[in-house]
Amino acid sequence: MRTIPHCLLAAAFSAMALQTPAQAQNVAPAQTAAQPGQVTASGTVPDEATKAAVLAKLREVYGADRVVDQIAIGPVAMPANWNGYVQKLINPDLRQISRGQLKIDGSTVSLRGEVANESLRQRIASNVATNLNPTYTVNNGLRVSSNEQAILDDTLANRTIEFESGQATLTPKGRAILDEMVAAMMKLKGRRIEIIGHTDSAGLRASNVSLSQARAATVKAYLASHGIAEELLSASGQGPDRPIASNDTADGRARNRRIEFRLAQ
Repeated sequence: MRTIPHCLLAAAFSAMALQTPAQAQNVAPAQTAAQPGQVTASGTVPDEATKAAVLAKLREVYGADRVVDQIAIGPVAMPANWNGYVQKLINPDLRQISRGQLKIDGSTVSLRGEVANESLRQRIASNVATNLNPTYTVNNGLRVSSNEQAILDDTLANRTIEFESGQATLTPKGRAILDEMVAAMMKLKGRRIEIIGHTDSAGLRASNVSLSQARAATVKAYLASHGIAEELLSASGQGPDRPIASNDTADGRARNRRIEFRLAQ
């Protein structure tokens, strides 16, 4: 049986996952949740050349250190010029989509996720359609996002809230960033905010989970002591389970040791 391949690109900003064609045995590829700042490429392609091309394009768009390779090689049937269309669809426009998905299923392309404004929503869908031939159908499920999460993200601006090494004690730089976060949160007018602590993978997982929880609790206490209503804040620790970079390098480990702020749904 010939399997119609499909391509899936999901985002939880900045998180995206590319799922290339499913296996011919009709076994669905494992779904891997993309983490903030991470691009996870998964699924099955027919050969190493196709895999290399997909990964190269993803790394060109998002940066090599943000792409996680989970692509397998297996027996799949490819539509005409599948590689060419995928190369066109993996482009910088996709970086504008958060919590989203780009799915190519046969000749149907579906877009989901959040973008900053209506003009961008229409432009991305139009560009997708322009990159395909007329036999493809484009379903635009993009929506304009609330700018409230952007207030938190823009204030943090990819910076790391620093703690003393191995401790849950904030450094002066960490407190300075949190002072900016307080001002940002004051604009959110009663919205609930999740504070999530993360660590690298060095050491025991149980210890890392405890440390990440303690650091998130420290941040919660600091924010509450500076005017943010404590009942609007929750704190949790994910330990090393949600990396956004490789733990094989010092820079990657430093990026993984972080505090994340998310508006509660």
